[in-house]
Amino acid sequence: MSRVIPIEPTEGFKARARGVLDDPAQRRNFRGAMDYLQSKRRAQFADEDELQGLRELGEQIRRHSLAHLPRLLEQLEARLSANGVQVHWAQTPAEANAIALGIAQRAQARRIIKGKSMVSEEVHFNHAMEEAGLEALESDMGEYIVQLAGEAPSHIIMPAIHKTKQEIAELFAREVPGVSYTEDVDALIDIGRRVLRSKFAQADIGLSGVNVAVAETGTLCLVENEGNGRMCTTVPRIHVAITGIEKVVEKLEHVPPILSLLTRSATGQSVTTYVNMISGPRRPGEKDGPQEVHLILLDNGRTQAYADEQLRATLQCIRCGACMNHCPVYARVGGHAYGTTYPGPIGAIISPHLQGLEGTYPLAFASTLCGACTEVCPVKIPITDLLVRLRNEAQARPDSGDATLRGSGAARSLKVSATWSVWAQVYGRLGLYKLASWFMSRGRALSPTDQGAWTRSRVPLVPAPKRLRDLLKERNSHE
Repeated sequence: MSRVIPIEPTEGFKARARGVLDDPAQRRNFRGAMDYLQSKRRAQFADEDELQGLRELGEQIRRHSLAHLPRLLEQLEARLSANGVQVHWAQTPAEANAIALGIAQRAQARRIIKGKSMVSEEVHFNHAMEEAGLEALESDMGEYIVQLAGEAPSHIIMPAIHKTKQEIAELFAREVPGVSYTEDVDALIDIGRRVLRSKFAQADIGLSGVNVAVAETGTLCLVENEGNGRMCTTVPRIHVAITGIEKVVEKLEHVPPILSLLTRSATGQSVTTYVNMISGPRRPGEKDGPQEVHLILLDNGRTQAYADEQLRATLQCIRCGACMNHCPVYARVGGHAYGTTYPGPIGAIISPHLQGLEGTYPLAFASTLCGACTEVCPVKIPITDLLVRLRNEAQARPDSGDATLRGSGAARSLKVSATWSVWAQVYGRLGLYKLASWFMSRGRALSPTDQGAWTRSRVPLVPAPKRLRDLLKERNSHE
């Protein structure tokens, strides 16, 4: 299981995107999947007034939680500790993996069964455990499929959305012992279920993510559809949950609006099949549940976003994936093109904090700024505004007050800076503008035929033979 694709450099985004664009079948699959998810979401939010009211409430809850984040994290730790949960803090992915490995080594654990967790993907958990000699097996069907294929998830909610049933059938026949080729979807699901069922009982540790952590009660909330999350958090003797520090809310009453927005926006369900509320390990007299529960709270650049009043809105995200489902860029190139754990619009605004702007700034430019993501975001993150901010940061001078992020100025070049400086001079002075426009209209025959990205799919730009002021002057003289 060690053939998982690592996070790829985002400077290869254009090449990977072109690869998908040149594959009509993959484009067709993604377009069909996105249309299906959009229609399911619309059916869940038929009442526009209810939708906007719920979005407003969701935004207020998340903004309130972030405004009081330091206090709520301390309260969450205190309450969880009182409940018998061991809380760990990790600044970096390496620290998070070291904590998890330490828990496994103290328990002499050899096998880890995983529920769905994007934060574990973020820290490359599987790689770290396998390098230490531990088995880490995904139990979410989509995650199991991509792990078996040696790939990374292409969507934060539906990891294997890029695969067809024929590809999955071939994968199972090739990788699962004793399995014959079949394209029957129910049979494929049953194959995965049979393989994974025994693994729950054999596992020493179950790992999960966290959708919402409640500071008031010390409760970890998880939503899922397959039951694997509940198995991971109850059958193994140790449960380890890992999440970003931003997932906390203050009160239990804040959870229902968040879950309503999450499930309806993500999969078009009024509620998922399973909603798990975990507040501690097994207590005396209880027949099931883990003997130990651990929570790893990960920073990994989140405090950088938190420290900036505008960029803090990035942390409002509840990981529903709606922005991806409605993004015209994601629908055409898919998730693997981005080369980051979180693809699509949310990936473009959160990855610079997790990985640094120097390696992720191309994603901020991979957007039409059409605003579809902002319109459907259930907690009203101003994604397009944040994309523009990151574009400016990427071009900022290192010594200017605009450069505030790790990696600011990574996209800045002398050639581009000089070009825009000349442009500003010309357009800021009427005399220069008149002169420049006169030369452009008279020298239009010298316009280059190769104009970079523009002419890959468009005809070259050529100045008009007469300027607007020339046309107006001629009309006035005739009158």
